[in-house]
Amino acid sequence: MAETAPPTPFGLIPYLTIPSRGGQAAVEFYRAAFGAEELFRNLADDGERLMHSRLTINGSLIFLSDEFPEYGQTPDIKPEGVALHLQVDDADEWWNRALVAGGIPVMPLADQFWGDRYGRLMDPFGHCWSIGAPIKG
Repeated sequence: MAETAPPTPFGLIPYLTIPSRGGQAAVEFYRAAFGAEELFRNLADDGERLMHSRLTINGSLIFLSDEFPEYGQTPDIKPEGVALHLQVDDADEWWNRALVAGGIPVMPLADQFWGDRYGRLMDPFGHCWSIGAPIKG
């Protein structure tokens, strides 16, 4: 893991706020569920809360931190209205790994009319993830 954060590339990078001091547990969940690799971690001065973590999941960057009410974030944020989509090579493999790690099914993984095997799950921190892959023929 890098000692200092590498330069942030241009583009759209999801930045998740994790409620109830769950940031470090979220990193571990994303490792187990989605094969995340942590590139950088910075803890707050209290030594417990995660100020910033930079992960790659399936070749894409994602950032996350604990919530910080003292910086204007609402305590115990409940994420709604956004799903993080993972387009993968084998939806069943990714789906099953996420469930074993603690993901909660929201929409069962199934073959869909648009040609993907697709499902949605909730992570233990309230974030919705969808997983899709072309139907194997």
